[in-house]
Amino acid sequence: MAAPCPLPPPDPQFVLRGTQSPVHALHFCEGRQAQGHPLLFSGSQSGLVHIWSLQMRRALTTLDGHGGQCVTWLQTLPQGHQLLSQGRDLKLCLWDLAEGRNAVVDSVPLESVGFCRSSILVQGQPRWMLAVPGKGSNEVRASPPEAPCSPNSSAHPLDLGSSRNCSPRPLLLAGYEDGSVALWDVSEQKVCSRIACHEEPVMDLDFDSQKAKGISGSAGKALAVWRLDGQQALQVCGTHQLTNPGIAEVTIRPDRKILATAGWDHRIRVFHWRKMQPLAVLAFHSAAIQCVAFAADGLLAAGSKDQRISLWSLYPRA
Repeated sequence: MAAPCPLPPPDPQFVLRGTQSPVHALHFCEGRQAQGHPLLFSGSQSGLVHIWSLQMRRALTTLDGHGGQCVTWLQTLPQGHQLLSQGRDLKLCLWDLAEGRNAVVDSVPLESVGFCRSSILVQGQPRWMLAVPGKGSNEVRASPPEAPCSPNSSAHPLDLGSSRNCSPRPLLLAGYEDGSVALWDVSEQKVCSRIACHEEPVMDLDFDSQKAKGISGSAGKALAVWRLDGQQALQVCGTHQLTNPGIAEVTIRPDRKILATAGWDHRIRVFHWRKMQPLAVLAFHSAAIQCVAFAADGLLAAGSKDQRISLWSLYPRA
């Protein structure tokens, strides 16, 4: 008897159109629910932020605060009604979205227009730490306190104090143009560990604090998996070779079962996180995928240079 043919990759659950510009950033907001559906924020090359209702499948609001310059990063703060947006206009904006408002209430001037996205490390309300690109192409400022952290392409704050018998001080993972990943102690302003992962610049990374394991993608053809041991030392576990070069973003699903990558080859690739087994290659978009994001319920969003956002329901959470 012939072996059954594998099932073809699924189509998107639905597609959002209307950005009229390539999509460079995505972020799900679980705190601002619309009848049980999370909202999706997208940042475009034209400098606009769209807030999408996934129930109505249309944009509810458009925010314009970056003077027509590309929006590269979006993040809501823990209380849910404040949004951070980073743009190529060398500005990071804080938006007040409470009670229908959409005003910029504060901004942080940036000193770098490179690849590096900002990131936040929550330390309990009302205190949180913000890491932003610093002066030149090899510095990040963390505030408060200010600390140079020197990543060039991506930064990922983490706190392992509660799970790994470490001191509960803020730590920062950083990817570099030379293909390395470093762990910084922000308070001490020093590198705890650094490893060579890629032959090309690191474009993005993500970290699983429960497994103390991370993954990074680069401009090359390999995904690198690495681990953080009890002495805060990074160790490369292995690499996974891709067909085509270029990973713009990599993200692990909140349940830590699967991960997704945004490929320059127009493909979304999905892997089993523990085994790094390829599960699906999604070939819907007609241009490079710039960003991917998971909602808490497992819904996957992907944004592309083709000005579309695809939404996928894959491997439902148990």
